[in-house]
Amino acid sequence: MKSSIKTALAFSTLLFTLSCNSSDTKGDAAATSSAAPAPSGQSGVQDDQSAKNVVQVAIGSKDHTTLVAAVKAAELVDALSNAGPFTVFAPTNAAFDKLPAGTVDGLLKPEKKDALTDILQYHVSVGVFKEDMLQDGQSIGQVNGGNITISKKDGKIKVNGVANVIATIPASNGIVYVIDAVLLPPAK
Repeated sequence: MKSSIKTALAFSTLLFTLSCNSSDTKGDAAATSSAAPAPSGQSGVQDDQSAKNVVQVAIGSKDHTTLVAAVKAAELVDALSNAGPFTVFAPTNAAFDKLPAGTVDGLLKPEKKDALTDILQYHVSVGVFKEDMLQDGQSIGQVNGGNITISKKDGKIKVNGVANVIATIPASNGIVYVIDAVLLPPAK
């Protein structure tokens, strides 16, 4: 028993000594610091087996490059990559093109991050609202604290009377409704 304790202590001491005397770690640190930083947070999790989350759905769509750029500029990628569940109303590039000239470029500037975040959060609900759950006149609370109103007529869904739902895409952490207009939150 005493010899096994002595052996374990000697082995631990050897490991400690080796770890303290490892070769030049400054060179290793410099080599890794020059590489691009690895994504952190939930968006950095590599999973090619599971269904795509709401952010990955948007990233995989050629019609949502403006939305993806806005989500990145507002630093919301990790938040929307989390477990959720979320209902996301995702405007297409054409929807952003309908805004007055210069609006999108202005919102993507760092000093407009709060306004951009408010607009993007007005497109997200916590919870999954499937099509069969949406009712005409229904009000749904959004992440930014505002509410949207659903119109449903002849099986067609409209948001705030301005945005038509043109596609529905399930995601691992919620559901994405592709819409043809940008939802602008009411003035606070």
